[in-house]
Amino acid sequence: MKKIPDLMEVIFDACYLIFDLIAGILFFVYSKGNPLFILYGVLTLTLCGGDAFHLVPRIKRALYGTNDKIKRQLGIGLQVSSITMTVFYIILLFIWKLTFPTLQAPLWVEAMIWISAIIRIVVCFLPQNNWTSEEGNRKLSVIRNAVFAVTGVGVIILYAISGNMYDLHMNRMVAAIIISFGCYIPVTLWSKTKPKIGLLMIPKTCAYMWVIVMGLQLLF
Repeated sequence: MKKIPDLMEVIFDACYLIFDLIAGILFFVYSKGNPLFILYGVLTLTLCGGDAFHLVPRIKRALYGTNDKIKRQLGIGLQVSSITMTVFYIILLFIWKLTFPTLQAPLWVEAMIWISAIIRIVVCFLPQNNWTSEEGNRKLSVIRNAVFAVTGVGVIILYAISGNMYDLHMNRMVAAIIISFGCYIPVTLWSKTKPKIGLLMIPKTCAYMWVIVMGLQLLF
């Protein structure tokens, strides 16, 4: 008999991945060659593909229990999703540029986003992260998430600069990113010692879905 929380996790994760996949397809189908919506499609499928590496093993664990193979898949999935999430924020930078062509991103903000993103991706590839072991590497975890937060702050600054320009309400992107980081960072720091903190991944995931919904609202 499966526990209710496990079944709820399976349903939530599956719905999230299906939502991303359908949204990604919609962006490509209805983009009519518009680079902005093609980029939104790339953004959505990057999110979906990267998170699938981590969420599919979680679904398998919830349904069938854990074993060494699933633990290894979870570790590798975490590494892949950490890299794709960084790419996600770089794509958001380009989406900002295409959405607000009359605005110029401050050079220092763009440098802040690129440098921190590259550092995080390089750190994610280091074998010392011990992705597939339960212990991981707390020191590298703090480093890679600190630089990731810098990337996020850079993107927040851009969407704060543009505000509600053209009446597109893209200033809501600021709230979505703040919510996602506010939920994500406690999980990465303390979820191994306090598993219930892992529940914060639900609002974090909803915040990313909100980012996609903003794009869909522009599309339709």
